Amino acid sequence: MSAAAARPLTDVPTLRRQARAHSDRGAVTAGYGADLPRVLQLLNEALATEIVCVLRYRRHHFMARGIHGQAVGAEFLTHANEELGHADLLAARIVQLGGEPDFSPDRLSARSHAEYVPGETLAQMIEENLVAERIAIDSYRDMVRFLGDDDPTTSDLLKGILALEEQHADELADLLVGLHGQPA
Repeated sequence: MSAAAARPLTDVPTLRRQARAHSDRGAVTAGYGADLPRVLQLLNEALATEIVCVLRYRRHHFMARGIHGQAVGAEFLTHANEELGHADLLAARIVQLGGEPDFSPDRLSARSHAEYVPGETLAQMIEENLVAERIAIDSYRDMVRFLGDDDPTTSDLLKGILALEEQHADELADLLVGLHGQPA
């Protein structure tokens, strides 16, 4: 017997009754199975991480110099804009779950999983961004595992962001190869 067959479906009258109870909770219904305060904390940490990454990428975009500076700087700007999109998605999900996205500048770096490292050379900038992407990849994987089947919407959101973070890491690794002529 499959796991899905082992769990009976909720009958329609119960679904209707549950939907009317606590309707002020919006999307968080009686069937929400995750630890909501912990999910909101994790999402705010991810939000802080994305914002720190936006700031680092934007700095690197403007500071990129040298023969490859223009092309690499353009890539940094693309990544910054994509990270900003992730931040928007995370903030919207936090609100949807009844929480408040924390954009406080005073608390961003403390909550961020990635560090803000300026980097002095183009290679250092690429390396710092690659390290941050690798941190984000593992952070998002951990969050997806933590959620399991308890919050499929948040899990799907995080999986979508994770896929783009993996793409960023791959692109940055390729940029390093382009600078050094060999795999990092």
